[in-house]
Amino acid sequence: MKIAFYSPLKSPDHPVPSGDRLMARQLIACLRLCGHSVEVVSELRAFIADYDDRDGRDALLKNAGAEVARLREQWRQRGVPDLWFCYHPYYKSPDLLGPDLCAEFRLPYVTVEASYSHRRNIGVWSDLQGRVLDAIRLATVNICLTGRDRAGLMAIAPEAVVATLKPFIDADAFLEMVPLPDPLRLVTVAMMRPGDKLASYKVLAQALGRIRHLPWMLSIVGDGPMRDDVRALFSDLPEGRIEWLDQQEPSEIADILAGSALYVWPGCGEAYGLAYLEAQAAGVPVIAWATAGVPEVVENGTTGILTAPGDVDAYATAIATLLGNDDERRRMAGNARVRVVSDHSLQAASRALDAILHQHLGDQP
Repeated sequence: MKIAFYSPLKSPDHPVPSGDRLMARQLIACLRLCGHSVEVVSELRAFIADYDDRDGRDALLKNAGAEVARLREQWRQRGVPDLWFCYHPYYKSPDLLGPDLCAEFRLPYVTVEASYSHRRNIGVWSDLQGRVLDAIRLATVNICLTGRDRAGLMAIAPEAVVATLKPFIDADAFLEMVPLPDPLRLVTVAMMRPGDKLASYKVLAQALGRIRHLPWMLSIVGDGPMRDDVRALFSDLPEGRIEWLDQQEPSEIADILAGSALYVWPGCGEAYGLAYLEAQAAGVPVIAWATAGVPEVVENGTTGILTAPGDVDAYATAIATLLGNDDERRRMAGNARVRVVSDHSLQAASRALDAILHQHLGDQP
């Protein structure tokens, strides 16, 4: 099929790395591996950060109208795609293009990782989320990456068509690395942003403070606007324990992971966390909280340890436990690589996604 791909929150070509950008790129790779032709049809960023930003909402709607007109004319001149594929529409970032174009040109409409939150029906977000809900109901199929998201869609729109695709990564670069872990080396890879990211850094610093008597080292890969705040969180730990590596390229991250024993990131509010899958593909067990979508990608007791959200002491104990049990760590490391290949690799996702599209769209041209 000829697929029109749109990611309203962050284009696959956006210059700033993030989980959203990575997943958008991987979905495109997955679709192409299925044999489809994929074009990113719009760079319009539909994002309203403040529920009270009426001017921003009005400007966005105006820009979206102009973008719909541009695509309409382009399709009339160059031909119409077979499918509109939208990644991650939600209350701050709805798809303001695809639903109208699909209705006009009678195209199938597919969403991935659409979500709905009753708590966000305030201010302009209420209107934008209403558009998300309309799109969910319109969709030929809504593809969910976690059971939590699937349950949320079915609760708000029981008539919606849904399917499940496990979170996945292009694991080849990580699987190619030969793990040579320093048994005392911890690692985390995360942007330094306000909100859940900063909260996770805070928990991690607190947990490590509780096991400062152990001779661990922590490598932190990441950068962002909260860099100084993050560094301050770890300032009370013994000098020389933290290695600040800033932002790194994917190939460098794979090398860093391969030399590490444990991936430590609590994951406050994580949708699922692609970095967890990267770590496991590199043979690094994960220690995280059993929160949000994290259990979708980390199997407690098999590929890592998940502890109760909010319990910093339990999280610190889990780190100390695996640091002191190399046989158990190696067992989990082997399990992690096998599970990524079988359930969360690009190849596994391609087969699953192709099956979903065939089931719900039939034999499209």
